[in-house]
Amino acid sequence: MAMIPAKNALDIGILVKDIEASLAFYQGLLGLEKLGELPIPFGHMHRLAFGDSFVKLVDPKKTPAAGESGLTKVLGYRYLTFQVTNLDEICADCERAGVAFDIPKQELMPGVSIAMVRDPDGNVVEFVQRA
Repeated sequence: MAMIPAKNALDIGILVKDIEASLAFYQGLLGLEKLGELPIPFGHMHRLAFGDSFVKLVDPKKTPAAGESGLTKVLGYRYLTFQVTNLDEICADCERAGVAFDIPKQELMPGVSIAMVRDPDGNVVEFVQRA
């Protein structure tokens, strides 16, 4: 039996090393709306909204060791994608903030442009704009 979606979005939980730096990136720089926070069994979650999706930043009770970061370093989830309509503005804001780009803005195929940056923990964040 296939899953039946309850909403048209996926949510992601990210364990972070420095919750203030992560909130500054996702909420402050990228503009995700903070909906609230709550204690969870393994830490404290800050729930941020992007459209119908949630980015759940978790400040863990015990910070685990970080794995190797990068697009092709290890198997597993490698990047988070935000579909946007203002890619130029986002890239300019990231450049002003000194955020490292893995892939500067470029046209991937006709009508589709992307850019990839790193969050404070080295996770890759992709922005996609379709014409």
